[in-house]
Amino acid sequence: MKARIEAIDDAAIRADLAAGSVVIVAGFQGMDGAGNITTLGRGGSDTTAVALAAALKANECQIYTDVDGVYTTDPRVVSTARRLPKITFEEMLEMASLGSKVLQIRSVEFAGKYNVPLRVLSSFEDGPGTLITTEELDTMEQPIISGIAFSRDEAKLTLLGVPDVPGVAARILAPVGAKNIEIDMIVQNVGLDQTTDFTFTVHRHDAKAARAVLDTIRDELGARDVISDDKICKVSVVGVGMRSHAGVASQMFQALADEGINIQMISTSEIKISVVVDEKYLELAVRALHSAFALAEGDVGADV
Repeated sequence: MKARIEAIDDAAIRADLAAGSVVIVAGFQGMDGAGNITTLGRGGSDTTAVALAAALKANECQIYTDVDGVYTTDPRVVSTARRLPKITFEEMLEMASLGSKVLQIRSVEFAGKYNVPLRVLSSFEDGPGTLITTEELDTMEQPIISGIAFSRDEAKLTLLGVPDVPGVAARILAPVGAKNIEIDMIVQNVGLDQTTDFTFTVHRHDAKAARAVLDTIRDELGARDVISDDKICKVSVVGVGMRSHAGVASQMFQALADEGINIQMISTSEIKISVVVDEKYLELAVRALHSAFALAEGDVGADV
């Protein structure tokens, strides 16, 4: 169900290509050392295509899907969202991990690792699509922010009044990890009474199991209470231009403040800033940020 690719025997494919044949390969599946059929799991078809392109040293791997490229955000939320002609692997990885559904993370990781240019194209209409590559745009043309990603499937859990002592974070997260629950954002606030409120987010379908773990360890840790909230969402701005531009965070936070949207949690990396907000503000937040960073078709500075 989640097999990993160890090697690709491309001899037969190369022979058929040399003979002028069009080769069709069943994706999503492979074979283990004992000859058993294995499957690659979610996104396995895209991963198969990228892996074959890497093995064959193809100039480009083209992924045909139900959209005509990668957009600045979901056009169903922002009607003026713009198709990006080019985006870096780093940006696409961030956007995929933060909620963009165009490509699965695993295929993008594979393409980046083996430097296989990816192009997302529509199965239903002609067009240039979006090229995903290692090459960044020229500095003069590079927008600060390339896109706005979002995820509705978030839940937040907080342990209140945990003693502020070394090792407490590990004592909280270890039993959660033991239940195979992936943790996303983490915030720890230390109070004046030598206690801390420890907050983290998980996928919404893991919220109940994570809450059960915290309820179990609450007394052991001496915490006051456990609270959970599954009515939240995560909104993120992504762009390699953030490396060379200051003030992106303040611009993001001001845009949200202007709409009366309160930020509950913040997480950053070199090329992205993510915030957790109330779920009811998701579309308003995405539209506000899309406008604030001039990402719409025809906006000044939006052309790539």
